Amino acid sequence: MSRWPLYPVTVVGSWPRPSWLLEAMKKKRADLPALQDEATLLAIKYQEDAGVDIVSDGEQRRDNFYSFICDRLEGIRLMSMAELLEYVEDKAGFEALLNALDVPAFAIKNPTVVGKLRPREPLVANDLKFLRAHTRKPVKVTLPGPYLLSRSTWVKGLSEDAYPTREALADDIVAILRSELRGLAAAGADIVQFDEPVLTELVFAGKSATRTFMCAALAASASPEKELDFAVDLINRVVEGIEGPVLAVHVCRGNWSQKEDILLEGPYDPLISYFGRMKIHQFVLEYATPRAGSPEALRGLPPGAQVGFGAVNPRTSEVEAPEEIVARVRRVAQVVGPERIFLNPDCGFGTFADRPVGTVDIAFRKLCALSEAAERLRRS
Repeated sequence: MSRWPLYPVTVVGSWPRPSWLLEAMKKKRADLPALQDEATLLAIKYQEDAGVDIVSDGEQRRDNFYSFICDRLEGIRLMSMAELLEYVEDKAGFEALLNALDVPAFAIKNPTVVGKLRPREPLVANDLKFLRAHTRKPVKVTLPGPYLLSRSTWVKGLSEDAYPTREALADDIVAILRSELRGLAAAGADIVQFDEPVLTELVFAGKSATRTFMCAALAASASPEKELDFAVDLINRVVEGIEGPVLAVHVCRGNWSQKEDILLEGPYDPLISYFGRMKIHQFVLEYATPRAGSPEALRGLPPGAQVGFGAVNPRTSEVEAPEEIVARVRRVAQVVGPERIFLNPDCGFGTFADRPVGTVDIAFRKLCALSEAAERLRRS
């Protein structure tokens, strides 16, 4: 029997953090762990009440989807864009880009390698344990992907003493993620998702525009093809031979602003052949906006590969109608078949702690619309 129904509803990962949690995070209050537990219980309850079939912990213990590793690894430090400006060759150009992208330099922080990486504690295994103890639903756990980490955390002038090259850093990142994945599989995670949002920059932004709020271009090569080959190799090294959970990769076009015109635009077509080489079961993709192009691109995925179909936009206040979602899903079902489709938002609902773009009320209503659409699709 399947672990979930046809058209299972899930989330990409994060849930909006309560205002009292955001305040406690800023002040680093002594009772922060207890407040994070409470916020996680609320995130689970909202998902369950909305009819979500596979729940996450809402990433309530994270500043953002990847910066939390600074608390759990030695050798890495969280630095603001303002701090990192010192290490950018073209400081004025980088500041101008941040302004154009609607990214305040003080609000977004980047994990930066400053020494040898050594685990202080598991990355997310304890989060999984708490989640499984408080829901009877199947569960999803999210991790930053190896390409994202090796690209965004290696900064020239800061990381070279510990890791002379980005490739040397990537070896340790692969080992850490692989060890973590083994533990998550043994603990019974149903889905483990690796977040690799910067893959889209390689094909949509071009060499001159790849310096982003994640400092990704500080460590990128000039060749998108070379970078994508590197990304495929890294994820395959992490997952090789590990069985149990559904292994997923999430690729989007940015989730830091409500201004759609400053986010990346382009179809998934240039990435499909690289997806096909990844030893991954599910590709979690955004499709709720015209920026994502046509789902016809999905015909190029390997037979049997699952699609996490982004059917609602987490950045907007307008709640998509269930019938609108049903129509979108029927179109993609003609491309890949209904049995391969999972329903989710385009991205996480929580984004950055210092710069939230969504509210709990809107997020809940959007999940309810997804669940209602799934029920209509199952009935039909």
